[in-house]
Amino acid sequence: MATLKTKASTASVSTFLDSIQNSRQHEDCLWLLAFMKKSTGETPVIWGKGMIGFGSYHYKYGSGAEGDWFVTGFSPRKKDITLYFSAGLHTMQSLVEKLGKVKTGKSCVYITSLEQIDKDVLKRMILHNENALKKIIKEFR
Repeated sequence: MATLKTKASTASVSTFLDSIQNSRQHEDCLWLLAFMKKSTGETPVIWGKGMIGFGSYHYKYGSGAEGDWFVTGFSPRKKDITLYFSAGLHTMQSLVEKLGKVKTGKSCVYITSLEQIDKDVLKRMILHNENALKKIIKEFR
């Protein structure tokens, strides 16, 4: 069975964020850090080499593959900031449509600036993600 490469680490979140050279992205990430910490009540943890996750859960697939992952998080990228929602965006499509100018994947939202999103909607998405993931986990146990 292959080992998951992306795991929680003991790396410093502050040191990681201080390494962001783009000043606007750095400020946006500091805001997201405080906002997600307050919204989730969880301590931020570096996952892999560049994702900041809040909360965690253990999963196990029918294939036998299993691991741990964060519930909600974000990661600064070269052109944008990726927001992660482990329950998947399909569980909150109406909220995604109200978020603002974003691009999306299956469980990710890509933003270029916090100025382009509705922060109240973001908070609702974070809370919805936590509740939806709890429901998904409960169904599979």
